[in-house]
Amino acid sequence: MTKALLNVLKGDKPAIPPMWLMRQAGRYLPEYRTLRAQKGGFLALATDPDAAAEVTVQPIRRFGFDGAILFSDILMVPWALGQDLTFGPGEGPRLAPALATHPLDALERVGERLDPVYQTVRRVKALLAPETTFLGFAGSPWTVATYMVAGQGSRDQSETRSFAYRDPAAFTAIVDAIVAMTVDYLSGQIAAGVEAVQLFDSWAGSLSPEQFERWVIAPNAAIVRALKARHPDVPVIGFPKGAGGKLAAYAAGTAVDAIGLDETVDPVWADAILPKGLPVQGNLDPLVLEAGGESLARSVDRVLAAFGDRPHIFNLGHGIGQHTPIAHVEQLVARVRKEY
Repeated sequence: MTKALLNVLKGDKPAIPPMWLMRQAGRYLPEYRTLRAQKGGFLALATDPDAAAEVTVQPIRRFGFDGAILFSDILMVPWALGQDLTFGPGEGPRLAPALATHPLDALERVGERLDPVYQTVRRVKALLAPETTFLGFAGSPWTVATYMVAGQGSRDQSETRSFAYRDPAAFTAIVDAIVAMTVDYLSGQIAAGVEAVQLFDSWAGSLSPEQFERWVIAPNAAIVRALKARHPDVPVIGFPKGAGGKLAAYAAGTAVDAIGLDETVDPVWADAILPKGLPVQGNLDPLVLEAGGESLARSVDRVLAAFGDRPHIFNLGHGIGQHTPIAHVEQLVARVRKEY
């Protein structure tokens, strides 16, 4: 059975691009909300292999996407590195102790915390149809480090940016630890059954060009090199959200197999500046999906037209919003697949 999404990652250009959506397994789905309420919290849900597998396949059952992405979280790596991880009601994740005030070498690695993720992968693998590509993922080192240093998310990552300038040796040690754990983590996902992986750098856009080279390009390149040494045939998608004008440098420096584009990137410009033949993924604005109607139809057509001459996976420019109507996702799928 042909795997359209996996083939695009390896350079194929089908007439209709394959698609999946970031955060496709999430709060906009009533079946997800029901299961999460039963489990009582995000971490309990993500570390229950049966429940996490069910969440992973929910959007595949409903919409028939070409790719299923593992249901988990980018903060599994710092949790495995020894930080405590909590998700409080109505607030973002918290990591303790924060490395802004606590030395990295005082943490004790707890690698077995990742075992439920590998169990989830094996369960999902058994549930997916043969034509569906199974995607694993991890956070990129810079983005993961911002949470580890500050102990939580922030609007501009200023605490971590300052820390990196003030003590580059200590910050290098943190990034190196994340790189090593991420390589092992993604290798474990691949061994359990995922067929491609994505590196999420959600906060890549907060860095100056020099810092972007040091904390985004270099660590991601190290992960890609290590993964290719272990799994040469497994594609790696890089998603440096907010990279903008630094996208070409990211593509050249990291050697990722495909680049995810956020919604702020002009797709026509991206097609012109990125290497010919490099697969791209994206980049519909999640808010136009929430809006639906003619705005959605026009935006979908523009993305499709911009990437008509290169390998393209249709996706959003970031995660689907929790208030997105199911009918709008159905409209999106039909438009991409030229069903109306």
